[in-house]
Amino acid sequence: MKGYRISILRHGTTEANEKGIYIGKTDMPLSDKGAAELCAKMDEYDYPTVHRVYSSPLKRCTETADILFPATEMCIVDDLRELDMGIFENKAASELVNREDYREWLKGGQDNRPPGGESLEELTARTYKAIHEIITDMMNDGITHSAVITHAGIISNMLSCFGLPKYDPKTLSTAPGEGFEIIVTTQMWLNSQAFEILGLCPYEKLPETEDYSVIE
Repeated sequence: MKGYRISILRHGTTEANEKGIYIGKTDMPLSDKGAAELCAKMDEYDYPTVHRVYSSPLKRCTETADILFPATEMCIVDDLRELDMGIFENKAASELVNREDYREWLKGGQDNRPPGGESLEELTARTYKAIHEIITDMMNDGITHSAVITHAGIISNMLSCFGLPKYDPKTLSTAPGEGFEIIVTTQMWLNSQAFEILGLCPYEKLPETEDYSVIE
């Protein structure tokens, strides 16, 4: 049965990431350091050859896609955007630690949300819409390998909710420019709304082998 591979990657570093500031819906671009790190990773790792890139609409993701897959068609998927952090947006944990509403939010729970922000339950529903749209589009267009550029929260939510085998979301953290590769079949998605987690992405570069051929 035909399988559809998707390489799900986290965007590169922003200045907010460097300062430990929460940004969810805030549309912040990559920092100079973040862009340079992505270019360095392209030399260190083998990124897959994909036929389409699906990206969050936020600049840090579209800029990452432009660096990692410069010649590949990009489609914006609005539901791939990061969790709305409400009044915690653009604030560091150190600024919030003494707030009761922040400590309550850290306890977790499907219905728990930052004031004015988005709950985990709402994020999961949106994440399902995003991956369903992507898989359906790939199947309709016969695309066998695509990349998804999105955010750390979306990646952990997507893989923990719909991926097999099952992992704790805390174990699904990923570095900027890195992520996971999954595979799904039509039957698996339509019957179970699930996909298989294959492993990490990008791939370690294979060592160059010496040429021992004899020229006569």
